[in-house]
Order: sequence, then structure tokens, then C-alpha cells
Amino acid sequence: MKSIRAMLISLALCAAISSYAQQPLAGGAETLKKAALHPEDVEPSDKPNMVPTVRVGKAMLDGDSVLFMDMSNVYCYPPVTLQSAKQQQSYNRLVRNVKKVLPIAKECNQIIIETYEYLQTLPDKKSKDAHMKRVEDDIYSTYKPRMKKLTYSQGKLLIKLINRECNSPSYDILKAFMGPIRAGFWQAFAWTFGASLKKKYKPDTTDRLTERVVLLVEAGQL
Repeated sequence: MKSIRAMLISLALCAAISSYAQQPLAGGAETLKKAALHPEDVEPSDKPNMVPTVRVGKAMLDGDSVLFMDMSNVYCYPPVTLQSAKQQQSYNRLVRNVKKVLPIAKECNQIIIETYEYLQTLPDKKSKDAHMKRVEDDIYSTYKPRMKKLTYSQGKLLIKLINRECNSPSYDILKAFMGPIRAGFWQAFAWTFGASLKKKYKPDTTDRLTERVVLLVEAGQL
């Protein structure tokens, strides 16, 4: 499971880091297609990126049927204190970026789970290696073009959110799969563009505001 996790996330991270060296695509029809297939292709609107989950059902209680409602978490925070227009713009940008890249981070985690479960059904190492090679090629061909559409700040945020979703430091993942030399290369490459794969996602301290936005987006409250 660890090697699978390392391979999948490292590919996504490498694609994200590589996108730092690319110029962002200009706006217009190139980036905002009406028939967009991915969340990051669509300009965020006032609608929540994640839909609140509400399930209504009926259960038996003491021989009688009663209605029940199961709903997703609802978070209550005090209003964000913003001292200037610049801070407001920064917060709005954070919300917009989270809505764009959070679905990608969740996709990465889902790929890990599904791939691991499927590998358990394969009979031998040869068939598992062949399947992993297909997964690797598919991930790189699918995600590298999508990463190139992200801005610099969105790429950095994606690295953090992949850490959050998969509960693994980026550098350690790369080191486990690619070895210390290649992991060191990607760390140096990221550092050149002001990022670090060794930094952990810290929801209780430095990433507290990001975590708040993520939770509200996940609950469909933002």
C-alpha cells in the first residue's frame, strides 16, 4: 500500500511542480470551455463546490415508524476578520483556489484506494506490475495537462491538499518511491519556485485558515 500511495501521489506532485515552470494559459475559451470535464476548467460561481448531504429515511421505534434525517457536518465559525481590501482579495483567492484544487486532491486519494483494492484481486506480481504501469501512464497523461492549467499559487496549494487528503508528507512519498536522489531533485526544483515538499500541512497553526475554508467547502457552506 505504501509503494502504491507513493507512486500515485508522487506522479501528481511531479506534474504539479513541473507546472510551475509553465506560463499560465490565458483566459477565454481556452480555459473556460462550456463542456468542461474537470472542476478546475470551470470558473467558480456562487454555488458550493461540494453539495451538502442530507438523507431522509424511516425507521422502526417501539413498534412505530419514525422519520429520521442524516446530514453532513455543519460548521459554525466567527466571521473572518479582514483589515483591508488586500486581505479580502487574498481570502477570496484562497476560497477560489481551494474550490479548484480540492477535487483533484480527493481524486488522487480515491485512485489510491481503488488501485489498491483492484491489485488485491490480481494473482501474481507480474500482473500487478503490468497494471501499475498502466495506472502510472494514465495518471501522467491525465493529470499533467490539468496541472498546467493551474496557477503558481494553485499548484502550491494542491501539494498541501494532497498531503491533507493522503496524510503523507510529499518529500517522504517521493523518497519512498523514487529514492533519495530523485526526491532531492524534485525538492530542489520546488525550492527554486518557492515551494517545499518537506513542509507538512498544519491545520491547527499555519494552515488554519486554509483548513477552515476546506471544511466549509466540503460541507457545501462556501
